[in-house]
Amino acid sequence: MTAASNPTVSLSEFTYRRGSEIYGEKEPAEYIYQVKSGTVRSYKLLSDGRRQINAFHVPGDTFGLTNGGVHRFTTEAVTDTTVRLIRRESLDAVAGSDGTLTGSLLDMTTTNLRHAEDHMLLLGRKTSLERVAAFLIEMDRRLTAAGVLALPMSRRDIADYLGMTLEIVSRSLSHLRALGILGFIDNNQRHIVLLDRQQLTGFDRRN
Repeated sequence: MTAASNPTVSLSEFTYRRGSEIYGEKEPAEYIYQVKSGTVRSYKLLSDGRRQINAFHVPGDTFGLTNGGVHRFTTEAVTDTTVRLIRRESLDAVAGSDGTLTGSLLDMTTTNLRHAEDHMLLLGRKTSLERVAAFLIEMDRRLTAAGVLALPMSRRDIADYLGMTLEIVSRSLSHLRALGILGFIDNNQRHIVLLDRQQLTGFDRRN
């Protein structure tokens, strides 16, 4: 967000502890948020009690944008997370006269739309390996530092994002390790080294 460059629009920062709710489904959409540090998940509880994770938001991502007056998803901090907040009404008031701010809002909207489209395509994958491979490639693009993919989310989170069971996610990751495509460097297996990106991309591109 570049709203800080406009003196009439002020940004606030808040820190949420791991597991804390940032906002709930059907609550008034009064703010737009940007992740400064940490990770946020947005999800919806289905009628049968299952949780469907819609998106993971990592540093630099903006969330909370909606075309209605209330939020469609609940959001929580996956880890200790700091976010920037800006009142939606203050943006609406100045966006028409601030070309830079209007462009920034358009970028936020198109980025979120691209993430939504990528998630829809991911859920359309036929096999568990294809879904897990696509997820790892997405997170590798958004999170990797120093060659290590540090996943902030649990396998349960991954399963709820991919529309799979926890057991199938674990089995798929183990199979990719057995193929020499990835390796784990800690006991909780959240730090992953992608050893063969070309082969992993081959799974991602299958239809």
